[in-house]
Amino acid sequence: CQCEFDGVDRFMALSDLHGDFVSFQEILKNTSVIDSNDNWAWGDGHLVINGDVFDRGPEVTECLWLIYRLQQQAPLSGGAVHLTIGNHELMVLRGDLRYVHDKYVKGITGQTGIDYDQLFGTDTELGRWLRTCPSAVRIDDVLFVHAGIAPEELFQFLSITEMNQLAWSGLDASSLQLVFDEILRGLYGSRGPFWYRGYHYDMDGYYSMASPEDVDDVLQFFGVDRIVVGHSEVDSLSVLYDGR
Repeated sequence: CQCEFDGVDRFMALSDLHGDFVSFQEILKNTSVIDSNDNWAWGDGHLVINGDVFDRGPEVTECLWLIYRLQQQAPLSGGAVHLTIGNHELMVLRGDLRYVHDKYVKGITGQTGIDYDQLFGTDTELGRWLRTCPSAVRIDDVLFVHAGIAPEELFQFLSITEMNQLAWSGLDASSLQLVFDEILRGLYGSRGPFWYRGYHYDMDGYYSMASPEDVDDVLQFFGVDRIVVGHSEVDSLSVLYDGR
């Protein structure tokens, strides 16, 4: 799966859809990314869904199938659609179902007896597709990752490709494997790219807010000028660390 792209003229990033299909669809139409029939209409643009399509809302599968379809359509016009894995994708794929909407718990899961996470297992089309989605994507000088990159963690010293490959290898790893694999444990832990909140605030007892020097170290390591994240709640779109 390609995860680094150069020479891209335009991109748009969204994050944390959380099963809100109506808002997702409205944003894409208002920005002319899709047409009135929900088909790709943005030519050679790149659309990044920066994690957390899953959980909370009642239209997770609607969001996923639209992203899936647009990902097939966009390359026909020279464009691309990227879905990065967020902590809620990680949770569902690994069987943590705390935030699943009642629609799914009482609906298809309750009526069929099929566990919700198994609807996205390796035996389903969505499950196989999700296991090809990266944890990080670079478009020119911009790095996209759901939560952020903690400067002090081991996985910082992996390339983008290596980080994605490692994350893929752990999606279906056993709890025993995770306990004894230090790098995987760090990757999936509170300072990993799926959970880290250090660009926005301190996590008392876990880590301090990243300094400008910390952010510079991360950007320099990955050879980018900016990093785009979602995950942490903010009142509005925010530019932090002097545009970095």
